[in-house]
Amino acid sequence: MTDALRLPDADWPVLLPGWVWLCGAGPGDPGLVTLHTLNALRQADVVVYDALVQPAILDWAPQARHIYAGKRGGKPSPKQRDISLHLVDLARGGARVLRLKGGDPFVFGRGGEEAQTLIQHGVPVRIVPGISAGIGGLAYAGIPVTHRDVNQSVTFVTGHDQSGAAPGALDWTAIARGSQVIVIYMGMKHIAQIAGSLIAAGRARSEPVAVVTQATTADQTVLETTLGTCAEDIAGAALDPPAIICVGRATLMRQVLDWQALAAGHAPRDLDPLNRGRAADSA
Repeated sequence: MTDALRLPDADWPVLLPGWVWLCGAGPGDPGLVTLHTLNALRQADVVVYDALVQPAILDWAPQARHIYAGKRGGKPSPKQRDISLHLVDLARGGARVLRLKGGDPFVFGRGGEEAQTLIQHGVPVRIVPGISAGIGGLAYAGIPVTHRDVNQSVTFVTGHDQSGAAPGALDWTAIARGSQVIVIYMGMKHIAQIAGSLIAAGRARSEPVAVVTQATTADQTVLETTLGTCAEDIAGAALDPPAIICVGRATLMRQVLDWQALAAGHAPRDLDPLNRGRAADSA
């Protein structure tokens, strides 16, 4: 392990045989992994990892066996019940198990289901939170999910249910009226239906939308669009998931807070995009 990846001196918890730690790997950039997750990577006998975990993170556990257990919409994937029971079997076999999940394990990551199954089978667990893509991924795009001049609420929703269809249990009318900023995970497939539901509930077709794909990685792409044209623009740009979709005026802050563009020497597009947005709305 290089000096840069050495854990600082501290009383770090020990991953014991027969335990499963459910850890968040963050939204992509390996530098966003927490120290607790790095500690787990250094100790694990087995790492069971998801599709969105970057290979560079797995390189930090060279001593461990790596088992892929990724689930991607529309592609052949192991059943969730089988993944959970496999974790039980590994722990019962005496392995020190790291279950590594993209983002945060408890934010649309099925971590709660896996932890529940483990505990039901008498397997001890530790939960290590991670940076969720709906926060960290948007921050890398220069979009704050909260801003005092924009919103006092933010709602995180999933773009599909267990069957893969648009989530029928969500009250889109209540969400549209009650949340100033809406962050949609896994919403690319059904964005036309979701946008239509929000517009039908009263959101303006001109409302700003940002779509961030491959968030925090070298392949990150950001599409700035509007609620009325986002489905067409996504198709025209040939964007592929994974993606985070942000609906609301907070996305305008990218015009001044696109810090990666600033680091590359580009000037801000607008130093006060919120006031200019208000002027356009009142015109």
